[in-house]
Amino acid sequence: MDACIACGTCAEKCPAKVMDEFNEGLAKRKAIYVPYAQAVPLKYAIDRDHCIYFQKGRCRACEKFCPTKAIRFDDVETDITLQVGSVILTAGFTPFDPSKFDNYQHAKFPNVITSMEFERILSAGGPFAGHVKRLSDGVEPKKIAWLQCVGSRDVNRCDNPYCSSVCCMYAIKESVIAKEHLGKDFEPTIFYMDMRTYGKDFEKYYDRAKEQGVRFIRSRVHTITEVDASGTLNLVYANDAGERIEENFDMVVLSVGMEPAQSAVDAANILGVELNPFRFVKTDDTHPVDTTRKGIYVAGALQGCKDIPQSVVEASAAACQASVGLSAARGTLVRDKIFPAELNVGGDAPRIGVFVCNCGINIGGIADVPAVAAYAKTLPHVAYVEEDLFACSQDTQEKMVEVIKQENLNRIVVAACTPRTHEPLFQETIRNAGINAYLFEMANIRNQCTWVHSTEKDKATAKAKDLVRMAVSRAALLEPIPDLSVPVSKSALVIGGGVAGMTAALSLANQGFAATIVEKSNCLGGAALDIHHTWRGQDVKLYLNGLIEEVAANANITVLLNAEVVDAAGFVGNFETQIRQNDSVQTIAHGATIIATGGKAAVVNEYGYGKNPRITRWHDLENCPETLADAKSVVFIQCMGSRDANRPYCSRICCTTSVSQAISIREQKPDTSVFILYRDIRTFGERELLYKKARELGVIFIRYSLDNKPVVTETANGLLVDVFDPILQKRVQIEADLVNLATAIEPAPNEDIAGFYKLPLNAEKFFMEAHAKLRPVDFASDGLFVCGLAHYPKSIDESIAQAMAAAGRASTVLSKTAISVSPLVSKVDTGKCIGCGLCAEVCPFGAIILEDADGKGYRAKNISASCKGCGLCASSCPQKAIEMLHFKDEQILAAVCAAGR
Repeated sequence: MDACIACGTCAEKCPAKVMDEFNEGLAKRKAIYVPYAQAVPLKYAIDRDHCIYFQKGRCRACEKFCPTKAIRFDDVETDITLQVGSVILTAGFTPFDPSKFDNYQHAKFPNVITSMEFERILSAGGPFAGHVKRLSDGVEPKKIAWLQCVGSRDVNRCDNPYCSSVCCMYAIKESVIAKEHLGKDFEPTIFYMDMRTYGKDFEKYYDRAKEQGVRFIRSRVHTITEVDASGTLNLVYANDAGERIEENFDMVVLSVGMEPAQSAVDAANILGVELNPFRFVKTDDTHPVDTTRKGIYVAGALQGCKDIPQSVVEASAAACQASVGLSAARGTLVRDKIFPAELNVGGDAPRIGVFVCNCGINIGGIADVPAVAAYAKTLPHVAYVEEDLFACSQDTQEKMVEVIKQENLNRIVVAACTPRTHEPLFQETIRNAGINAYLFEMANIRNQCTWVHSTEKDKATAKAKDLVRMAVSRAALLEPIPDLSVPVSKSALVIGGGVAGMTAALSLANQGFAATIVEKSNCLGGAALDIHHTWRGQDVKLYLNGLIEEVAANANITVLLNAEVVDAAGFVGNFETQIRQNDSVQTIAHGATIIATGGKAAVVNEYGYGKNPRITRWHDLENCPETLADAKSVVFIQCMGSRDANRPYCSRICCTTSVSQAISIREQKPDTSVFILYRDIRTFGERELLYKKARELGVIFIRYSLDNKPVVTETANGLLVDVFDPILQKRVQIEADLVNLATAIEPAPNEDIAGFYKLPLNAEKFFMEAHAKLRPVDFASDGLFVCGLAHYPKSIDESIAQAMAAAGRASTVLSKTAISVSPLVSKVDTGKCIGCGLCAEVCPFGAIILEDADGKGYRAKNISASCKGCGLCASSCPQKAIEMLHFKDEQILAAVCAAGR
């Protein structure tokens, strides 16, 4: 309580205005939290009956903004009762604490840090403003070592036998970014056991890191010692040949793994949700987000170690599952936000309000914000200028509304951070004042200015003034743009009838939406028809039969077998797709489209596959168990046709599949020798337990490299496999009865579908999502979604989760009568258009068509709902007949010309 300086910030920041003044005669006034107000007579106290925290369990703005941290909520307990139909657990993880390992000296040596701590160093808001420095002396490091698997894949010291799944990729990312920060002379080194870059485009990133000078050493460092007073660190390790090597580094980053947070475990226990032996929430492969308690779902790292894309997928999947149970109540508790009537200011002279944000110290600690605000007052059309501590705070937003009304402002400029995250917030704010959302401009004086000029305060201030001047010049020419919405056809088309396609269709049908499955073959099931068990051992055949029966019994699902898409048109909420089936073509209208076209195992020419019956691939051994009857020796060869120049990606599930089959063989026939020849064993997550079990059962693992691949030759009695063993440092020969190849997984032929719907494919012909992390099942074009092997190789549980996620995202479209779309689209001046068709040709979204203009020839027409506002049509038009709303030439040129003043 002595920390309070009676500044009044708490009362000022409180959105509910519940910090009431009272005076008990003390000379020193203080703010105090209510539990103590009875004992200590102070100046400010909280009205608990109206405090947002006490009533709803949120806010705590007073605690957040108190400059001396005199307000706390630690000693307050409130019971809040919520009536809900579903619960989704997303409580996350806690990083492993390496201080318990005395050999790494994390707690003792300042230059030994964790990966999370290094992330903070890299951050522009971190302790060194984004500059990489040693903690011991502030000097830039020349060499940094990353040590992998700290707190993961370890049963001896921390009892975490699982792989944390994300550490390899974040170590590569950190090393690459550090290289960018520190220049070409910087030497990053990653010490690892297996490099697990199994995700989409991860292998390419790994290859790129090697090309950029990141050194990868396959070795596990045991001990770190300090060699001098400056904190230089000595690492001792062994190479493949068993040679002992000592090397000094300036810093060491410990790539720490994931553990369930104790608070999350406690919450799961309170809810009666069962946990697995590692205290992650227990699920099964065919219900990847369902907990053991009906109506409670889980997503993210609380279910098991995973990266951001998979966490986002599971979050959407869990929301979808919750929506199934809550579909009958959909919309009953929704309240539409009502904005005041929009003022007609389009013809008025510009009266621009400029709000300059300090963003704490992110902007105000570098640029001279008062000077920037003073400069803004001198600019043409500026009627009001204000400097704010946090422009995005709730109290500032409310004040902004009042200022707009009082000052008759009709254009708003906010000089703050990035419009990517904050523009919608400010647009909503000015709508609350009756101003059209598009009479707003944002000057990014944080990301584009103070963050990149953190050591050049004068230049940062000058650049901030430039950015504000440009924003004001453009804002003066902005025009109001009306909202745009389109009606929605409440049905979906699912292309592909495998596990992903059927799951997506059922997830929609069980919410009451009609779904049509289009399958090219004569039966449902897809790639799962060849799979016998999931990696956890669940019976896939049994599950698949039940899934097919469930689809057939659902009245909301129509299945078209021996059918294929031959053409498509339309936009979100209003697609029309032509389907050919049995020599007839029908047109199906639908509001959303889910692409689940699947994939297949590649056919390779290596090792005599297809010529010698002893050489098989993937599930051939499971599908024909009699081939194993007399086998005394079986060899699995990984990475056949993948992770090479032709297919520079990892197929993700091959290691797990081969290890699972090897375990099955050893369990059923203990006398059979089983070998797995691999480049990296990528049994990520809890799949690592399979790798451990296989070794315990006597499966022999031999690593090979791409430039020294195994050689398979036919002999009179079977096959001879010759491979170099890096541990023995010599070639070994294995007499094998069978050789099974884990060939690459390829997508189905996707070019036609991509062409019909204007969807992007990557170099390997997998569909490209809108954003790898934030929108992993969406396409850039609204109303179109992807799941399963069409997106990238994945296991059944991951395909099911992604299918649920795609259905969940589709339901956000189908649940609406009409859907709002961005009105920032192209506009065609038909008087200037000559009908050349160039705009329609270059549009990647099919948003421009040519149509007959009342006998005057063909003219371009914009389909606003399909348009993404990319501007390709406008920039390509030779007649300048197309302009982009909100980005007209004169608006852009005004900002450009202002930059030169």
